[in-house]
Amino acid sequence: MTDFRRVQIDGLVRTITVENNAFTWIDGSRRAVDDVVHLPPAVPTKVICVHLNYRSRLDELRREQPPAPTYFWKSVSCLNSHRGTVVRPANCRFLNYEGEFALVVGRTTRNITPEQAPNCIAGYTIANDFGLHDFRDTDENSMVRVKGSDTLGPVGPSLVTDWDFRNKRLRTLIDGKVVQDANTNDLLWDPHYLLADLARTITLEAGDMILTGTPANSRPIEPGSTIVVEVEGLGALENYIASAEIAIPPDFGAQPSASDGVQLIALGSDFRKG
Repeated sequence: MTDFRRVQIDGLVRTITVENNAFTWIDGSRRAVDDVVHLPPAVPTKVICVHLNYRSRLDELRREQPPAPTYFWKSVSCLNSHRGTVVRPANCRFLNYEGEFALVVGRTTRNITPEQAPNCIAGYTIANDFGLHDFRDTDENSMVRVKGSDTLGPVGPSLVTDWDFRNKRLRTLIDGKVVQDANTNDLLWDPHYLLADLARTITLEAGDMILTGTPANSRPIEPGSTIVVEVEGLGALENYIASAEIAIPPDFGAQPSASDGVQLIALGSDFRKG
C-alpha cells in the first residue's frame, strides 16, 4: 500500500508520498506530515453517497434492506480536510457525524461490472459525512443543505492504494470516547458493487468519490468537540467542531426544524427511548 496526501506549504500544493510519518518536499527537505496543512487527497468532480449500507444502521432505524442501494449527492464545495474545522450554524442543533470510508475513482468509468471495478479504483480514504439534519424537513429527501452545506465533507488524510476493504475495523471517537465501532464486513453492498451500479448511468471521472455509508450510532455533535474517524489501514481523520457566529437568516427561506422526523434520524434509537 502507498500513502499519498495533498498538502500545502507556503502556498504551494503538491501530492506527496508518506513514509514513516514523513515526506520529502520539493526543496529536498524531510518534513513531518503532522506539521503541514492537509487538503482533500483527491479533487473530485462528483461526490456520491449511499444512504444505508450497514446492517447495524438498518437495525437501529428499524428499516428493511432495500432491494438495491440508493444515493444522494454531496456538493464538491462542502469538502473539508484532515484537521479542518466543521462549522454548525448558530441556530442549528442537529449536526450529526457519520464515520465511514470512501472509494476514489482512478479513471473514466462507465458500464463496468463489479468484477471490473478494482481496475477503476485509485484507492480509498476516510470520510466523515456530516449532516445538518435541521434542514431534513425542507430538503424533501434531496439532502442539498443537509449534506452539502459548507465544511460538512471532511475527507483524508490519505489516498491509500491497494487497500483491501474487507474485515476492517472502523471507529469514530469524540474527545477520545468511542461513539461508533464497526467492521466493514457489516456492509450490505461493497465498494465494487457501488461503483459498478452507479457507472451504469453516470460517467465517473478520476478523483470522483463514493462515500460508502456509516454504521449505527450517528448522533449530533456539539461545538468545541474534536472528532476522529479511524479506519484500519487508512489512518485517522481528525476535525474540530465550531459554532458559526452568524445564524441562518430568519426573514426568508426555510428555517431549521426539530420535528419528530428530524429527531428520529438525528437521534436514532435515543429518540425512541425519550
